[in-house]
Amino acid sequence: MMELKESEFAPVDFISHMPDNVITQILDRLPLQDAIMTSILSRNWRFKWTMLSQLLFDQRFVMCLFGAKCESKFGRIISSLLMNVRGAITKFVLYIEEERCYSVLDDEDIAHWILFLSRKGLKDLTLLKMHGPQLNLPTHMFSCSELKHLKLFYCHFDPPASFHGLPNLLSLELGLVQFESSTFGKFITQCPVLEVLNMRYWRLFADILYFRHQRDPHEMTYMDIFSVGKVKLVDIAKLANLKTLSLSLCHLDNMMIINYYSIVELTGLLGLLPKLQELDLDFARCKFTDDGAKKRPPTALPYLKVLNLSTIALGNGIMLSCAFDVIRSSPNLQTLKITASDLDADRTPEIYPPDVDYNTVGLLQLQSVVFNYYEGSENEVWLIKYLLACSPFLQKIVISPCSIIMSDEKLKFARKLLKLHRASPIVDIVLV
Repeated sequence: MMELKESEFAPVDFISHMPDNVITQILDRLPLQDAIMTSILSRNWRFKWTMLSQLLFDQRFVMCLFGAKCESKFGRIISSLLMNVRGAITKFVLYIEEERCYSVLDDEDIAHWILFLSRKGLKDLTLLKMHGPQLNLPTHMFSCSELKHLKLFYCHFDPPASFHGLPNLLSLELGLVQFESSTFGKFITQCPVLEVLNMRYWRLFADILYFRHQRDPHEMTYMDIFSVGKVKLVDIAKLANLKTLSLSLCHLDNMMIINYYSIVELTGLLGLLPKLQELDLDFARCKFTDDGAKKRPPTALPYLKVLNLSTIALGNGIMLSCAFDVIRSSPNLQTLKITASDLDADRTPEIYPPDVDYNTVGLLQLQSVVFNYYEGSENEVWLIKYLLACSPFLQKIVISPCSIIMSDEKLKFARKLLKLHRASPIVDIVLV
């Protein structure tokens, strides 16, 4: 009887014999510390991790270092991993949260890493700093010509005089970044294919910022005004490929005090962006006045599909009129989100906009509406009435109250909503 060799029953190691590009994709999808730990699987896997194309020293990696009491080796670990990766490094994330973490590295270390990465085909760069002095961006970053995605948090942004643009940059996300007006305008206008400009990147770290504000209110106040009044709307209006824009109006030059003319100018300039589909505007720290002619803005945003209005006090009649004009300037809008201000500031008596003839005002294409922090004011009821009457395709309105709304007030508000005419026969109104 023929004897079978033991090797004929051994399981086949399919993963180890996959093509290198497949193994790289598998490793890139693992947390960095887990990808490196594959080196202990077998002799064949000892150096597989050097095939990584993404190095994400993110919050999870930093917490792992702290757990192993290795934060003092933070800089050396990053340098060692960078030098041992074999091929291109297309994505690099550096997250510096703790002061003790930054104490073992400095701007010079980061400058060396960016210089190295600029020669390794870097396409996606994220630099996040949470404590201590702001990070001075290394000049080498501005020569990463293959860069497609750039995220910066708590940095000093100062391109060198020799900067000639990032020809492949698709998205730019900034949070608490300090820059001069001319510097920023020059930078974005030399990124010809830019599609996403997000100047409210700080929202992803709201919990951390809240903790810092509790610990040191002065520091938070200083950081929060880094880019106030430093952005020129005319520079943004030159970005012909821009599809998504997110910014606070206080960032804009001459937008700290807003009147009806300001909104007409805003929608007019944004209307020069032929591909703009998503717009996120924050009205925090802006003062509204009733100066200026109450001229209705033209249909300036015909391609806009998603609109997010934040920190807007709808109890203020001037703010309500401004919100109304922006919505009315976007006839093809499909998704609307309004987050009202939870601060009882800059209030005027409730002023209703002029009577609107819903038969002539024009129909909207809205399908979804979300209201956050509603107070149940008559102005809010008026706006919802307009949206319901002019949105025949509306499917759902979700309304979340602010914390001061009592249950009986919520019931009164619900009864008012039930009486409103609905152009859409299928719309659901949900009070959370």
